Amino acid sequence: MHHLKEGKLLESKDKLPLSRAEKTLLRLLQADGRLTNAELAQRINVSPATCHRRTQRLFEEGYITGVRAVIDPQKVGLGALVMVGIVLDRSTPESFAAFEAAIADEESILDCDLVAGDFDYLLRIRVSDMADFNRLHTSKLIALPGVRQARTFFVIKEVKTNAPLRF
Repeated sequence: MHHLKEGKLLESKDKLPLSRAEKTLLRLLQADGRLTNAELAQRINVSPATCHRRTQRLFEEGYITGVRAVIDPQKVGLGALVMVGIVLDRSTPESFAAFEAAIADEESILDCDLVAGDFDYLLRIRVSDMADFNRLHTSKLIALPGVRQARTFFVIKEVKTNAPLRF
């Protein structure tokens, strides 16, 4: 897709600034991804065709990276949230790459972030209970490549989760 800006042709990878309507569209979809195109068009005061084009642009340019349902973890037997701080034995690109490759397919790990501070990585893990975490820890976490230390924090109460982005 190409756009014309000030007489210059832009490739689709070049992002045009977001309009006020597009920002509102993002906020609406972030709050409720089930809104129909007709509902969105009405709320941002544009035609359904214009709304559809703008939504498609937001997907194509990577502003919207996906749409999915938010599942209550308690209802599906994954009520325990555990944070694990990982310290690697070496800080080399190879050790980071090996660790990241090893955890990529582990379904219990919701998030893995490379962080600055006391840990190299911070993991966010969902399990059914402490015994389930113990199984995961014994069979997978301590066997991850290059791990020198794993510090575990059991979440007692989730105070704020999946808050919408503010922009």
